[in-house]
Amino acid sequence: MNDKLTLSELQLVIKDSLYIALPELYWVIAEISEITENYAGHCYLELIEKNPDEKNVKARIKAIIWGNRYRFIKSFFENITGESLREGLKILVKTKVEYHEIYGLSLVISDIDPAFTIGDMAIKRQVVIKRLEQDGVFSMNKDLEFPAIPQKIAIISSKNAAGFSDFINQLTGNNFGYTFYTALFESAMQGEDTEQSVINALDMIATNSHLFDVVVIIRGGGSQSDLSWFDSYNIAYTVTQFPLPVISGIGHDKDMSVTDMVANKSLKTPTAVADYLIDCVAYAENSIIEMSSQIKDISRIIVEKNRSKIDTYKVKLIPVVRITISDIKNRLSGKIIKIANSGKNYIVRAGLVPTTQESKLVSIVKSYSSNKIIEMERRRQSLVTCTLNSLSRNSTRLEGLKNTLNFLNPENILKRGFTITSLNGMILRISDQLNTDDLIDTQFSDGSVRSRIIEKRGRKEEREKGRKED
Repeated sequence: MNDKLTLSELQLVIKDSLYIALPELYWVIAEISEITENYAGHCYLELIEKNPDEKNVKARIKAIIWGNRYRFIKSFFENITGESLREGLKILVKTKVEYHEIYGLSLVISDIDPAFTIGDMAIKRQVVIKRLEQDGVFSMNKDLEFPAIPQKIAIISSKNAAGFSDFINQLTGNNFGYTFYTALFESAMQGEDTEQSVINALDMIATNSHLFDVVVIIRGGGSQSDLSWFDSYNIAYTVTQFPLPVISGIGHDKDMSVTDMVANKSLKTPTAVADYLIDCVAYAENSIIEMSSQIKDISRIIVEKNRSKIDTYKVKLIPVVRITISDIKNRLSGKIIKIANSGKNYIVRAGLVPTTQESKLVSIVKSYSSNKIIEMERRRQSLVTCTLNSLSRNSTRLEGLKNTLNFLNPENILKRGFTITSLNGMILRISDQLNTDDLIDTQFSDGSVRSRIIEKRGRKEEREKGRKED
């Protein structure tokens, strides 16, 4: 071909050739590499296709969605998927190939299929779940024993996140007045830095795990794309290996992220996480109070039972001791008489026993009798001493149990400065049970008073009033 063409003429040839060769609309699968919106409302994208290794780019092309079409596509796509169009998202687009003399080859997008993106995200999530299950770690954090009183809490969140503020306010402003010790390990909670930032925070907590009872990962609500960062395999795997129970409160109701699935506990919002921790401490307190009441009742039963036994043993032992002593005396007296009679009979039969021998024999008999009497008295004293010692020990034990019961006696508790406040006979535990103008009774150790509520302030108002007075 010898005809010479200008550059613009060549561009027109290319353009016409493309329109003739590719006149139709095509559905194309691609990943968004770059996306920007200009002041006129047009959306400019760079679409790529990656090799199976998900690293090297196999194909790349520019694309555009004109403003009048982009507003409809964006709204429809976000409503269906819960995702915004962003970098890294795989999409199925309906497009036409265009060639411009200045801007070159590009695709003009007229539609995006949200169903494809939803399926792709679900597939990626299932791949992560299956990999964790194959590694045998999916339920490792769930298998950790949750502490009965979780008060030392490591928090992974952004300090500027609304969810973090809600969590702290709910935790510190609880109606029971419980104290919680918290430490924030700040982390990005959305975007490409989320994965490494959260893992770094978990590693820091693991180094000081002896200082904490549990770990909470919290953030406020957001779009599905914001929350999809917690479908990361690396975050989920780190959670499964963590030495402390992990609670997730990532702030969404529709779906659970993979991080939610592997955490020890998963709750919908940061506020729900705070309520759960408060409920755990309240349950532990109620268990302790119930246990204390049971111990008190059992102690009272034991004391009464042993007191009855001691009284019974005392009544039974005294007659037995007396009978035993009397029996020993009678046996000794019989032996003395028998020995004396035997001696006399021997003397009478012998007829030749000198008077001195008789005196000696009488003396021996008396000595033997005296020794037996002394031995009998020693045994009697020993028996009495053992009986008194046993009674003393049981009396001391009863006194200790009595002192314990006195210490737990509500009257003595009142004497130590505590009071009991009631409304219509019902004991009050929190101020929320009262209203203005209610009549309340306050029980002291030496009497009671009746008062009328003229003003009601919560713990927060008390602190603000204190600061104003200062």
